[in-house]
Amino acid sequence: MPDNVFVDSNIFIYAKVKSQDPTKHLCAKNFLRTLDEQVFISVQVLNEFYNTLVRLGIDDHTIQNSLKDIMQSTQTQSISKSTVQRCWKLRIKNKYSYYDCLILASAIESECKTLYTEDMQHEQVIDGKLKILNPFL
Repeated sequence: MPDNVFVDSNIFIYAKVKSQDPTKHLCAKNFLRTLDEQVFISVQVLNEFYNTLVRLGIDDHTIQNSLKDIMQSTQTQSISKSTVQRCWKLRIKNKYSYYDCLILASAIESECKTLYTEDMQHEQVIDGKLKILNPFL
């Protein structure tokens, strides 16, 4: 049985928007296409994706259709009080930004073994449970 993995918003953004970085665009598209694990995201990932694409001038209908595709192919983790409280502990321990720690907390609550992101230290293991991997390296 494949492991659960968590994918951060930056990978979905690069996969959608070629103009941001054409090399990362191709890498992200190929990476997402080849994932065979159960992919988890959080409501935060959906919000970051939407907000970033709006700032890049992409129309709402295009963004919403992309989000529907993402939501169909992933499991979405809610953010609860316990997620926020775990985030606080991770923030103190690991010194990442609050929002990065919220991603970490969501990934741990989703029982993911791997978090794919470019925003944190590649190959770091959080709480002995979650390994951070940068798919762009």
